[in-house]
Amino acid sequence: MVLVAVNLRPAAASVGPLLVRIQTDSGLSATGAGVLATLPVLCFGALAPLAPLLARRVGARTAIAGALLLLLAGLLLRLVPGIGFLFLGTALAGAAIATGNVLLPVLVTRDFSHRTGAITGLYTSALIGFAALAAGVSVPLTDALGGSWRLGLAIWALPVAVALIAWAPALARRQPEPAPVAGTAVGMRGLLKDGLAWNVTLFFALQSASFYAMLSWLPSIFHSHGASESTAGLLLGLGMVVGLLTAITVPSLATRARDQRALVVASCVLAALGWLGILLAPMSAPYLWTVLLGLGQNAAFPLALMLIVLRGGSRSTAGLSTLAQTVGYLLAASGPVAVGAIHQLTGSWTPCLVLLLGLLVPQALTGLVAGRDRLVANTAVSSAQALGAS
Repeated sequence: MVLVAVNLRPAAASVGPLLVRIQTDSGLSATGAGVLATLPVLCFGALAPLAPLLARRVGARTAIAGALLLLLAGLLLRLVPGIGFLFLGTALAGAAIATGNVLLPVLVTRDFSHRTGAITGLYTSALIGFAALAAGVSVPLTDALGGSWRLGLAIWALPVAVALIAWAPALARRQPEPAPVAGTAVGMRGLLKDGLAWNVTLFFALQSASFYAMLSWLPSIFHSHGASESTAGLLLGLGMVVGLLTAITVPSLATRARDQRALVVASCVLAALGWLGILLAPMSAPYLWTVLLGLGQNAAFPLALMLIVLRGGSRSTAGLSTLAQTVGYLLAASGPVAVGAIHQLTGSWTPCLVLLLGLLVPQALTGLVAGRDRLVANTAVSSAQALGAS
């Protein structure tokens, strides 16, 4: 599961540091580059409902193996010349990652019900760690490979191949899928009128929009203020690396706490300080701003995953995971595109940064509702009791 998680972000995280080079080589506008950066996120949302259906037909383990094969094909397709193949390969990679996004939390609940916080922290740390690695080394790797950004993007097919080899033995231990996976589609429909489910979904959407805007455009923002291409990519990588601290600790803290509202506030405050520093004085303390931003953003993501598990309980995690990731990622896909379009229209990063700061307000408000100790669908048992953590 950790090796699968390793491969759920490099396909997207490797694009941002190379966007300037891709635009120069291909002639993509800022809006077009924003579309490229947000395409995986759009696929995460649009194709998330297919993951439980696939799991019901072939089993979750086989579905993840198929997703890894599709991810490998998508990454290698980006080697083919032509901007169309770049977009097609990115879309295939996004479709594959959507399956892992939805099914990993379900497998955690099924196979590690008494260690949910620890296992969530482990796989989200692997996910964020390799996103940091992809962000930090994509430019140096591209330079080492002769300057070809296509090779710099395709190199991330190697860890996918490793994960496929490691996942193969799991296919020999297929188990009947339990009710949460088999009934995911019904569960999602049953949550459409649940206010708590929508607050969890909106918190997931808003933190994802901010995260992917950061992943796509933070290097370009620092580059526009005088940082070199490599330094800008390393700054993004630094923000992701320090975020491992919150990625590791937040799931366990969330599991032990009676409710998660304090963690919501802390994550939003840290992110706000980071964005504010970048807005007011980007090059006065760029490392500090990226550290604050990384801590905040990478606390919000595992917290959003934990809210899915904690508010869904044993009965509704799969349905809530599908709802949150379908609607959440579809809404989040507008983040990188909006930032790119606003920058193209205004020629300035200032309104983009103001927008990202403003999004933290509804993120905090929805998180405060989602963080209360309740379960979706009017279930009477508290989340702490459901996890045996009281």
